[in-house]
Amino acid sequence: MIASIGLDFGTTNTVATTIHADGQAEAMQFAHAGQAFDAFRSVLCFWQTDDAAGRRTHVDAGPWAIDQFLELAGDCRFIQSFKTFAASPLFTDTLIYGRRLGFEELLSSFLRQLRAHAGREFPKRVIIGRPVKFAGGAPDERLARSRYEAALRSLGFEDIHHVYEPVAAAYYFAQRLNADATVLVADFGGGTSDFSIVRFSRQPDRLRYAPLAHAGVGVAGDAFDYRIIDQVVARAFGKGSEYTSWGKVLPVPNGYFAKFSRWHELSIMRHSRDYRELQHLLRSSLDPERIQAFLDFLDADAGYAMYRAVSAAKMALSSAEAAPFSLYVGDVAIERTIRRAEFEAWIAPELDAIHRCVDRALSDAGLNESAIDRVFLTGGTSFVPAVRTHFEGRFGKAKIETGDQLVSIAYGLALIAAEDELEKWTV
Repeated sequence: MIASIGLDFGTTNTVATTIHADGQAEAMQFAHAGQAFDAFRSVLCFWQTDDAAGRRTHVDAGPWAIDQFLELAGDCRFIQSFKTFAASPLFTDTLIYGRRLGFEELLSSFLRQLRAHAGREFPKRVIIGRPVKFAGGAPDERLARSRYEAALRSLGFEDIHHVYEPVAAAYYFAQRLNADATVLVADFGGGTSDFSIVRFSRQPDRLRYAPLAHAGVGVAGDAFDYRIIDQVVARAFGKGSEYTSWGKVLPVPNGYFAKFSRWHELSIMRHSRDYRELQHLLRSSLDPERIQAFLDFLDADAGYAMYRAVSAAKMALSSAEAAPFSLYVGDVAIERTIRRAEFEAWIAPELDAIHRCVDRALSDAGLNESAIDRVFLTGGTSFVPAVRTHFEGRFGKAKIETGDQLVSIAYGLALIAAEDELEKWTV
């Protein structure tokens, strides 16, 4: 068996897996603050220190990056959800302490820290997951692939294979099948929702796989977060306010708040032309306190605090009809109760986009709902009741299965690595 790892680089979490000689997959383990875990947070923190040798720049990832961010009270560069930039030609680099880092450098820095905290050497072969459709308005898949491979080769990987994330989840799920089945896998990540319809047939020597259709949409958990931020948070920081220009009263452009609501862009916005424009806008604003609060928010690098508040509310709504939302940044205090019904109304456009993507997958496969034997829901957003309810109503509750939402893709990637005909599974 060729030594390899399965790598599920996710918008929110990353999981790396290996496979033993007995064919069993195992996730790399990490230990932090006395707790063991296998889902490594996909975040980076850069900071500087001074010593006798001069000023030095440091970097860490995962919960250790979060520790640094909290300890330094935002006096650092904290990068979140950077996977969403993988396929964007508009994102060329970001300036970090005088050095411009592209996506490749961010990913390689992240993976080096993951490897160090795992205390494991990486082999030369990697099976990496990728979404069916990358996040962004006009994603460039070739660009994303080249960026992935440049980062991976910088870590010493020589044999690189790309597998659709829902295909990997399907392979993992198929291990529990005891009969032939046509399976729809719905993988709900942070940045994308991806769907694969595959036909599995069990034969004495192997599991036969026939891909029938793949579809994806750049809508998932982060888009749900966006709706909470847009409805609950953004107005406290100037959305809907006005300013004067040449004797006219004009609305503050919503473009600032679209970026603000996509919290993973905040650390980059803090060092952009938008920040300078907001400083200029402050002087002509009719509500300068809220614009100043926006600038203070960016200065404090409070995106992570907002992320935690949004995630807590969204998670609570998965099991309750209402949830409290609390966020405190500087002089701004936001407290309110969010009801599940209003949250589901806010995310209705995203739910519709997901449902239409499932329509495309079924159409491309030439199947209807009755031809699907099993439906496997995976990824964190599968916990949202409105998502699960739709699939139960459409395919029947008895067909729906979940489990191992955070690691199913990575386990599937490791298992695929042991396949004799690996190219059948790769993109």
